[in-house]
Amino acid sequence: MEIYSIEKDIPVICLRADSFPDGIEAAHTRLHRMLPALEQRTFYGISHSDGKGGIIYKAAAGQLDEGEAARYGLEAFVIRKGDYMSRLLVNYRDEISFVDKTFQRLLAVPELDPEGYCLELYPNDKDMRCMVPLKK
Repeated sequence: MEIYSIEKDIPVICLRADSFPDGIEAAHTRLHRMLPALEQRTFYGISHSDGKGGIIYKAAAGQLDEGEAARYGLEAFVIRKGDYMSRLLVNYRDEISFVDKTFQRLLAVPELDPEGYCLELYPNDKDMRCMVPLKK
């Protein structure tokens, strides 16, 4: 695990998955189909507790302009700048169960921000950076 720093807040637009974990791929597919200029965007996954023992998952993409979320009927969210404990998973689809195991380890970090969320960053089609925000 390593610290990954996000230098500035990142505004994103989100599409909530119908279920977790089964609805994750469908949410990303729908989001990709809805948005233009895919090559200009960075894609993310954002998840957090629903307060009832379940998980809320949102497929997200970097916002290109301020009104974009409203135009597409999507939710706006801001990924907070700061330090995140992280791990890069290379070819993550080859061993998809490792994603859950990685987040379980990240969530056990003592410096974890209790108001945080789990964040996935997709730098390309094969890899995923799993992250959790650290206390400020």
